[in-house]
Amino acid sequence: MGIVEEAHNVKVLGTGVQNLVLAHGFGTDQSVWKHLIPHVVDNYRVVLYDNMGAGTTNPEYFDFERYSTLEGHAYDLLAILEELQIESCIFVGHSVSAMIGAIASISRPDLFSKLVMISASPRYLNDVDYYGGFEQEDLDQLFEAMRSNYKAWCTGFAPLAVGGDMDSVAVQEFSRTLFNMRPDIALSVGQTIFQCDMRQVLSLVTVPCHIIQSMKDLAVPVVVSEYLHQNLGGESIVEVMSSDGHLPQLSSPDVVVPVLLRHIRFDIAV
Repeated sequence: MGIVEEAHNVKVLGTGVQNLVLAHGFGTDQSVWKHLIPHVVDNYRVVLYDNMGAGTTNPEYFDFERYSTLEGHAYDLLAILEELQIESCIFVGHSVSAMIGAIASISRPDLFSKLVMISASPRYLNDVDYYGGFEQEDLDQLFEAMRSNYKAWCTGFAPLAVGGDMDSVAVQEFSRTLFNMRPDIALSVGQTIFQCDMRQVLSLVTVPCHIIQSMKDLAVPVVVSEYLHQNLGGESIVEVMSSDGHLPQLSSPDVVVPVLLRHIRFDIAV
């Protein structure tokens, strides 16, 4: 196993010919895909990895400057694909990883046959003629809460993000992976994500994009999926699911897994 693979806890499962890369979002790790994996291992070569900064990665490897932009993570993704000698893949990115995959595809569109984006947003802050869902004051309060008592913040944020009560298995799972992150790293990653603005690069994304979104998502209003659809540079399609929350593949697998499988298997009809 190469250095990059080891650092990102890369796992390769399945015996298929086509590569399927699964990338998780903020506060989770590759375990967020546990409901999808049994449905894809027989037909695909499935690649799982953890973003640097996830609780499962070595915090010593987290370079605060490198990961102050999403490009740092995009370079990691390209390095993983290179080390595994992947020449083409279907990339499924959840939350921030959807944007990370989009950035990586701009420099190497040949590596991505399509991007499947779940709960993706190019910008979380509201702006003139753009509704991202948050005001700067909201984000400042969120960061301050993370700073002052990270464990308490995790406990409060998890049910809001997942959608559901504290007792649900999905909320407990997200609380666990969120709390696994080192607090200073979680704050840095959170700030990078919530303050990012990727709107200017969307037109440079030319690979086909499948945009999948929950009807109700604390972090990403439904209008954002339509914004992506209108502004991406290549073919795209949107599907809004009846699921609730920002981690629907974890909290509503019965709804989400069939939708994901359909978008993985079938291309956009042009």
